[in-house]
Amino acid sequence: MKSEDGQTKPKMGAANSTYTEANVKTLDWKEHIRLRPGMYIGRLGDGTSKDDGIYLLLKEVVDNAVDEFIMGFGREVRITLADDVITVRDFGRGIPLGKVLDCAAKDNTGAKYDSEAFKKSVGLNGVGLKAVNALSEDCLVQAYRDGETKAVQFCRGNTVKDHPIAKSKEKNGTFVQFKPDQQIFPRYHFSQEYIEEMLWNYAYLNPGMALTLNGKEFKSEKGLLDLLSHNISGEVLYPIVHLRGPDIEVAFSHGSNGEEYYAFVNGQHTTQGGTHLNAFREAVVRVVREFYKKEYDASDVRTGLIAAISIRVQEPVFESQTKTKLGSSAMAPQASAPTVRQFIHDFLKKELDDFLHKNPDAADRLLKKILQSERERKELSGIKELARERAKKANLHNSKLRDCRIHYVDAREERRCETTLFITEGDSASGSITKSRDPNTQAVFSLKGKPLNTFGLTRRVVYENEEFNLLQNALDIEDSLDNLRYHNIVLATDADVDGCHIRLLLITFFLQFFPEVIKRGHLSVLQTPLFRVRNKKETSYCYTEDDRAKAISRLGPNPEITRFKGLGEISPDEFRQFIGKNIRLTPVRLDKEGSVADTLAFYMGKNTSDRLDFIVNNLRTVEV
Repeated sequence: MKSEDGQTKPKMGAANSTYTEANVKTLDWKEHIRLRPGMYIGRLGDGTSKDDGIYLLLKEVVDNAVDEFIMGFGREVRITLADDVITVRDFGRGIPLGKVLDCAAKDNTGAKYDSEAFKKSVGLNGVGLKAVNALSEDCLVQAYRDGETKAVQFCRGNTVKDHPIAKSKEKNGTFVQFKPDQQIFPRYHFSQEYIEEMLWNYAYLNPGMALTLNGKEFKSEKGLLDLLSHNISGEVLYPIVHLRGPDIEVAFSHGSNGEEYYAFVNGQHTTQGGTHLNAFREAVVRVVREFYKKEYDASDVRTGLIAAISIRVQEPVFESQTKTKLGSSAMAPQASAPTVRQFIHDFLKKELDDFLHKNPDAADRLLKKILQSERERKELSGIKELARERAKKANLHNSKLRDCRIHYVDAREERRCETTLFITEGDSASGSITKSRDPNTQAVFSLKGKPLNTFGLTRRVVYENEEFNLLQNALDIEDSLDNLRYHNIVLATDADVDGCHIRLLLITFFLQFFPEVIKRGHLSVLQTPLFRVRNKKETSYCYTEDDRAKAISRLGPNPEITRFKGLGEISPDEFRQFIGKNIRLTPVRLDKEGSVADTLAFYMGKNTSDRLDFIVNNLRTVEV
């Protein structure tokens, strides 16, 4: 724009902005980590999701212990959890005593830069332990080497006490104790279940290594075969195939649902896959096509594939500090090293082809599965096109989805981890959430009445039912969960019988057609207060009857008590408190001991009398 005298006007806001030497700041290592923790540990969270930062802090410490085992030093790692304080004791070589302080509190310092010392290590940047230190309100790092010990105590990365080297009778190794900082992780709490899942993965990937958590042992002898046996809840077409070679291990079979993968690099669980997983998926299709001498559609070959793959790469390149996706294209930095893709294909070309030739019964079952998938895909092809057209038209009118802005302005993976989709029912509830949400990271999908019970139905219903078709489209999970647009999917329904029923119907939908959404920890239930208790000076929101009783006792005689019957009754200003930084979520988790099919059959099937008996036998009365 130009002013009346013809001079160009500054852009809006520029007149009040300054950019001088005072605006340029240099932060030390701990200040930078604390100011930008997402760069180092991804999401923060409060411990209700397995991807929350407190688990990555633990993982960074355990990774160092596991690297010692891989290098041939120390077969045991002891972990304790008490009052949200974690300790990790390994029996490796121990940090060199003169470098304990530097390794925990000096940037660009670590042994992982020396590829000869840690050739196929998880951590290569020397950042992990420093992130733990900077983001903990208390941290102790102690090393034991050859009859001597050295300990340093920290608080939020600052050195509290640098103990002198002293004599010790302890075995060689390293001891780390830390308590995550509540300034960074408000209201956090460790889930023992999530930690146990992490430790099992370490055990599967490192047969012979023993990890303990508060005395409970995690140990595997059969590696990825044990992993799949532990995680597969339904029946498989053929016994799990278990293949091992130098720097690679694979286990797989075919089940009845969509694809499911567990991918690892140097012991790191790459939950977002990467070059190794892409190569594995391609190689399976190529080998199967060559074996049956027919160009089957890739999706028909992989439908129902349940697989685990682990490779070891020299100096791996990950796409972020959280190491959830492999970016390396080669197995080693040397020019002569094979590509990851070629290495995995050559391995499967020999081993999978041999298996299919030696196991004709399994090969026959796999062929029948492929042909069945092909028939179902062709039957659905016409319906899919119509469903996509309907979804496009619906998106144009924005009748169901109020999207968040982050997808359009910032496509970075760490920002996508901040996104949430609230699935709610009814105009009043969706309207209240829409007015209360953070439009940058929170989206709302509005249901129209109760969704269909999908138990026992085929995938066809996902496309023929308008609600499910639009929900699938909004999440972008038709072809792969890797495309999931929202990291958190939150069921936000009323805290009454109808709301509970809607939650069960939606959970059934995900279990029936997209179980990986739940298995990867993306689905949660929003907890909202049942009561508001207030007087002229204070307002207390109560999530349980016990909370209400305590609030009444604390606020004195005759407080005003409001019972929220539905989400729509909570004003947007109040609702904002419940979906902001203090949001309370209950993750939807799968019991690995039970069968998903059996669970769905009992709760959502036609066995009404059995469920009635269950309800009566487990009925709990509450005095209101």
